Amino acid sequence: MTEWHKSDWRNKPRIQMPEYTDPAALNAVEAQLGKYPPLVFAGEARTLKDRLAAAARGEAFLLQGGDCAESFEQFTADGIRDTFKVMLQMAMVLTYGAKVPVVKVGRMAGQFAKPRSAPTEVKNGVELPSYRGDIINELDFTPEARIPDPRKMLQAYTQAAATLNLLRAFSTGGYADVHQVHAWTLGFTEGEKAARYRTMANRISDTLDFMTAAGIDSSNTPELQSVDFYTSHESLLLEYEEALTRLDSTSGNWLAGSGHMIWIGDRTRQPDGAHVEFASGVLNPVGLKCGPTTTAEDLKVLMNRLNPTNEEGKLTLIARFGAGKVAEHLPRLIRTVKEQGANVTWVCDAMHGNTIKSATGYKTRPFESVLQEVREFFSIHNAEGTIPGGVHFEMTGQDVTECTGGVRAVSEEDLSDRYHTACDPRLNASQSLELAFLVAEELTARREGRPAQAV
Repeated sequence: MTEWHKSDWRNKPRIQMPEYTDPAALNAVEAQLGKYPPLVFAGEARTLKDRLAAAARGEAFLLQGGDCAESFEQFTADGIRDTFKVMLQMAMVLTYGAKVPVVKVGRMAGQFAKPRSAPTEVKNGVELPSYRGDIINELDFTPEARIPDPRKMLQAYTQAAATLNLLRAFSTGGYADVHQVHAWTLGFTEGEKAARYRTMANRISDTLDFMTAAGIDSSNTPELQSVDFYTSHESLLLEYEEALTRLDSTSGNWLAGSGHMIWIGDRTRQPDGAHVEFASGVLNPVGLKCGPTTTAEDLKVLMNRLNPTNEEGKLTLIARFGAGKVAEHLPRLIRTVKEQGANVTWVCDAMHGNTIKSATGYKTRPFESVLQEVREFFSIHNAEGTIPGGVHFEMTGQDVTECTGGVRAVSEEDLSDRYHTACDPRLNASQSLELAFLVAEELTARREGRPAQAV
């Protein structure tokens, strides 16, 4: 095997990436980024890899969630806090259901670029290049806004660094105290429609009360006051990724310094393409989105390219098929993994296969479809005797109205009230926590060897 270098992707076919019109400006930005500190460190990435390996064995469970695409304009400390808070709430509920540690990974501090289904879009007879995320161009529908600007990478780096700084403070500064997190969870169960979740919340309360009575509380147990929180994003803009890639002096391997975990999307998983080439050489754990068009042969080749030494925790397969389609596609991929003896962590992305256009013209995702795909994912793994290692959601801590359904019963008519996403619809805080309760029931049922039922 020839030695890998971080720029090798430049010799491969590239798709879903911008063509910058000013090469000198691009070179200057890459050079500047190359001098900046990495956003994450090799020891953190190795620890996350170990924990994903535990999830693959059923000894942990992955919760991966956050924004569809991070925005420069909507960037606030409150927004980061609210999403982090909801993920902590979800993790507490899932921990109770799974009875194993929950690995918390945010789609944060790097999720700035988005693949698009078409290179251009048309409005009122005017055709312009597609919006590809704030790290590349702007959402405004003008010729000037849609020109790719390499300087946006510097703004993305600054925002990612500020986000990570705040996340690290929240993770270790007492905000993540287990008793405080559960107090937030109880607030969700107070409503009449959330009564079905109150029993589980009360059981969690009883457990915490017992721990306190036994002398185990957050004031004398640091593990109950802090959490480990990791970041992830789709490594789409490879100029940015390469500029932040560093050689780890401890292992002699390359680290993608832009985030703890990177993933390859369903549109950019060509085995001989630039994105697979880049991800194949970094020490970080790597995710691979698997959609309906992923064939058994595709998966064999990609597993070999992305994890040639079959390292545990290195490769996470993120299944995204759509409600009603999981049984058609997931079993053949599971069997392929078994035949190859491959070490992978199986994760369910119940968002990307369930996007529809509402009668009111807004893109949305019905809560019931998201839940159905999760249940199908668990059911197939139970039938195949394999381990469902985690879930992957696009969600926000804000009170948005982008996905229909849930205990707050967001309707298609409500979508226009607080529809703030620049890309795809996200679950709001209430829907995210409700989903955590329902997934926790699936995990409890699996642990107890019985069919899942509503809590």
